[in-house]
Amino acid sequence: MRALSMLRHQGVRRSVSSFLLAGLTMAGGLAASSPLSATAQTAVDPTPETLAAHRGGTLRLVAAASGGTLDPQINYTAKYINLYAVVYDGLTTFRKTTGPRGNEVVADLAETLPTPQDGGRTYVFTLRPDIRFSNGQPLTTADVVASFRRIFRVGSPTAGSFYSAIAGADACLNHPADCSLKDGLSDDPARRTITFHLAQPDTEFLQKLAFTHAVILPASTPDHDIGNEPIPGTGPYRVTSYDPNKILRLDRNPYFHVWDAQAQPDGYPDGIDYSFGIPDEAAVTAVENGQYDWMADTVPMDRLGELGSRFTAQTHVTPHPAMYFIPMNVNLPPFNQIKARQAVNYALNRKAMVILYGGPGIARPLCGMLPSSLPVTSDQCFYTRGASPSAPAARWTAPDLEKARALVRESGTAGQHVTLVTANTSIDYAMGTWLRDMLQSIGYEATLRPLSSSMAFNYMQNSGNHVQIALKDWSADYPSPSNFLDDLLGCENFHPNSDSSINIPGFCDKHIQAIMDRAKTDVSLTPQQTDDLWRQANRMLMEQAPIAPVIEKDDVIITSPRLKNFFYTQVNKLFFSQVWLH
Repeated sequence: MRALSMLRHQGVRRSVSSFLLAGLTMAGGLAASSPLSATAQTAVDPTPETLAAHRGGTLRLVAAASGGTLDPQINYTAKYINLYAVVYDGLTTFRKTTGPRGNEVVADLAETLPTPQDGGRTYVFTLRPDIRFSNGQPLTTADVVASFRRIFRVGSPTAGSFYSAIAGADACLNHPADCSLKDGLSDDPARRTITFHLAQPDTEFLQKLAFTHAVILPASTPDHDIGNEPIPGTGPYRVTSYDPNKILRLDRNPYFHVWDAQAQPDGYPDGIDYSFGIPDEAAVTAVENGQYDWMADTVPMDRLGELGSRFTAQTHVTPHPAMYFIPMNVNLPPFNQIKARQAVNYALNRKAMVILYGGPGIARPLCGMLPSSLPVTSDQCFYTRGASPSAPAARWTAPDLEKARALVRESGTAGQHVTLVTANTSIDYAMGTWLRDMLQSIGYEATLRPLSSSMAFNYMQNSGNHVQIALKDWSADYPSPSNFLDDLLGCENFHPNSDSSINIPGFCDKHIQAIMDRAKTDVSLTPQQTDDLWRQANRMLMEQAPIAPVIEKDDVIITSPRLKNFFYTQVNKLFFSQVWLH
């Protein structure tokens, strides 16, 4: 917390200069000396000799808090979604390999990827034979149909954004308990086929089927959040015990066999233990010393120097489409006023946020909603000194506090009380403290409300909690602009009074939504035309300013001295089943 202390008690200009120098030193050394593991190519179909040589041991993971429910169709936290990749399977998945090919979709529980029919509206999958759940039950087409109905019945966070193209999905979204998808989904048990009928084409449908919320569960799974009770899966591991205050335990699935190593390879560790209750500062030391093998929480910025100088062999800087952003509730004062939202964007010192995250070696200011590691990126900066929505700049240079204060006065919201909600991790708390002071400096009575990282995201999403403004990080579910624009600000993703409402601002603009929908559904467009639609949607969203983009960030991952074969994909990050423990 040394960074926080200095930032609060020194002038803004002096603090930024001091920490910029420190950030360049720490993060620059870290980035220069650490292996860029995501660029390495690793074999995913090992020989029997390789398996025998490296199989065994228990992988030890650690986090400050648990990730909440075990329900894979409801949980939307990185802490568990990446873990679920070795427990559950969908009809499709992302290729389990490092490097760019890890972004490719391959068949998983389906035998092959189907060719879309009827102008992209019909997909017919054939289920692989002889696959069993971890309880021994055979996997059938009825399980597939029931799993997709369950997505809507349990109110999965991505039911609207990912699966609303399925015919009948609108009725399911409006009346979840009665969801049948009878017009959009059918099966033929004798042929082992499942047929999807879409109301309109979806150019990313195979990617969405590969996401965790579309995993296949037994048809007998209850249509409600199962909480702390594990659901059988088909992957190489199964959840055997869970105490959200202490530990999550995974053991080998006795019924697993490899059907395609590119989709779901066999695992090297015999078990995985995920311990909770260890703060991020203590977790760094514990992983450095080999008490744990990997930590879920972000490495605090004041520990990056030692990683870059003393633990380079254990430190990995990996590219990933990810950012920090500030959602503002467009339905509550003061941010129901567009000028108030624009004021926050102008006042935000993105350079300071880069430093608080760890320096320019691992983070960069972000002007729009599309990080640079995506195929389509934000190409204009509206909210920087000397720029405006009508005359954007090419990049962010500096905050404009005078412009921000003027906008607050013009909005008629000066003097109003604002509560900023953040997670209570070291980095989020430090950023939140800075942002609270910034809000005060432009004319608000601001307070900071840090919450446990296990509950902060759900709390922010629920409109019943009346969150005015928050700070949140976000990573791509798969590399697409839709993961940042439509997911976070699509009309279909605002669900009042629900913990599964990822459109935290409660924003809906029908014209912008139509542009995003066309980018997702119009199969006649060229890739360039589709990219141009996403850029147009990004520019229009930034004009409305329901969100203030903060920074884009790389992953800084520390592992124990005994963890070998660091296996990183952009989708699943560290892929737990493929590491060796020596």
